[in-house]
Amino acid sequence: ASWKIAPALCYGNAVVWKPANLTPASAVALAEIIERQDIPKGLFSLVMGAGGSIGQKLVESAKIDAISFTGSVPVGRRIASTAVQNFTKIQMEMGSKNALAVLDDADLDLAVSLALGGAFGGSGQKCTASSRLVVQASVHDAFVDKLVAGAQAMTVGHALDSSTQMGPVVSAQQLAENLAYVELGTSEGAELACGGQRLDLPHEGFYMSPGVFLNSRNDMRINREEMFAPLTSVIKVDSYDEALSVVNDTSFGLTSGVVTQNLA
Repeated sequence: ASWKIAPALCYGNAVVWKPANLTPASAVALAEIIERQDIPKGLFSLVMGAGGSIGQKLVESAKIDAISFTGSVPVGRRIASTAVQNFTKIQMEMGSKNALAVLDDADLDLAVSLALGGAFGGSGQKCTASSRLVVQASVHDAFVDKLVAGAQAMTVGHALDSSTQMGPVVSAQQLAENLAYVELGTSEGAELACGGQRLDLPHEGFYMSPGVFLNSRNDMRINREEMFAPLTSVIKVDSYDEALSVVNDTSFGLTSGVVTQNLA
């Protein structure tokens, strides 16, 4: 949100921010930081509440000049349909299925580090999560060995514990959806090499172990749908051209990456 709020304020716009209901603490913390700055009172406002009521009133308002939304495709479509009634400008970031391509000349230690951080940072609950790992066959096995070992070694725990590498997911519903994707992946024929299980820890929270799918295909639902989970799938390819084709074979468009030592 700060990526959007800061430029809007710098260009002289008043901003009303309606964050997700499940993440109020970070929203209040950012609002308090903004409040301490030397800007006119009322230039920035934080509004809490359900998207279907509070958010809907905002997007319906003729007093709103522009809307920037991050969230699901169905909700984005409803917002766009409402906003067009007032010809309100809209900017949408709706879902992703990001891929990291690992080519045959890649530094595998670096590639694994990038994959682990990309897939499991924020417990996979970010629109830029690397949920598809597209790996050339010649380095596939070595990469997978390092990736699985790295995922198994990750410390899952309280988000404020300095030793924690991956915290909980945001809600019981999200955890249930994540575990359903684990079942779906295995039913589609992917091999769950590690993780993907609920963890019972001493403190309250919705914890699961980081999961890695192997032998997956790009046409599987786990590789087509945004899971928003600490789950990632390895897709083996034979060449750079095939890797590029698989990376681009998605209905979403947001981010992608490539690990190589050759930019020619």
